[in-house]
Amino acid sequence: MKKNLKLISLILCFVLVAAMALFTTGCATEKASVDTTASQSIDGKTFGEGAKSFTFEVVDTEGNSQKATIKTDAQTVGDALVENGLVEGEESSFGLYVKTVNGITLDYDKDHKYWAFYVDGEYAMTGVDGTDITEGSVYKLAAEE
Repeated sequence: MKKNLKLISLILCFVLVAAMALFTTGCATEKASVDTTASQSIDGKTFGEGAKSFTFEVVDTEGNSQKATIKTDAQTVGDALVENGLVEGEESSFGLYVKTVNGITLDYDKDHKYWAFYVDGEYAMTGVDGTDITEGSVYKLAAEE
């Protein structure tokens, strides 16, 4: 009887280890991929009409950079980019949360990537819709993790 009890315990132990191994491999998370096929070439193009002008740079998830000239009468960078269809997002208590730039959508909750905003090469302290346009400045949105 004692041998049977040891054998049953050993079998149950192996079954438990096998079940845990199967369970943990089934819990692996798959990293979301970002579709960049929706992007358009903006490199060297001019968008809009207006008295103010600035350079808009987009750096995609692959590190490819494109620059365009934006002409506008809008007050903020965000307004100018939205009116030209170059960015989309959601309104939040902090302003416009940019999710789509030049057709590429990033969602931090899904793919752990977001659009970082830079002004003349420096990480911006304000959002796109809280940044007044300065003639001749370079405003960049870069995909980052």
